Amino acid sequence: MKHRTRRILHPTCLLAVTVALCACTSSHDVLEPSALVGSASAPRTPASALSLAASPAMAGTPTQPAARPGDLAAIPADARIQFAPVVGAPAGATAPLSGRLAAAAGARGLSLAGAGDASATHVMKGYFSAISEGGETTIIYVWDVTDPAGTRVHRIQGQAKAASGGRDGWDNVPAATMETIADETIARLASWLAARPGQG
Repeated sequence: MKHRTRRILHPTCLLAVTVALCACTSSHDVLEPSALVGSASAPRTPASALSLAASPAMAGTPTQPAARPGDLAAIPADARIQFAPVVGAPAGATAPLSGRLAAAAGARGLSLAGAGDASATHVMKGYFSAISEGGETTIIYVWDVTDPAGTRVHRIQGQAKAASGGRDGWDNVPAATMETIADETIARLASWLAARPGQG
């Protein structure tokens, strides 16, 4: 008789994972327009993903998020964001994330820069991890915001949860969860940019 061993993670394990993600580094590669391949392993190897600057919202993406009053005027006009390939998430998760990031950025009037675009004022580097326990999966995410020279100038991090449905890890995470993370990411990025007087 086969016995299935379920690994239960203590809350301190979640903290350890968050710390590990925060310590990750990535190359200066940016999202390419043609490839959409996630990386569920080898956390220091960037995964290729859809170009946010060139792509519309993915098919099946919910209604485009509306910008909050004042957001469009508050974001510096010369701010241009470049997204590096997401590390730690497979293609099935990065596809809805990428599409929603593009839609949310467009709704807030935030300009995105493509691969090789030297006009980018900031680069977003994302690190993701999925941990299943107690009937749910927790997505831990960290975005390092760097200047064009690669110096980190800001960090956005958080968690999102999804019911496990008897499955573990990324197999359980629905597109809606990744889209929620994208909305939160862009909202927090826009707020940070708006709070930086005289800078783009």
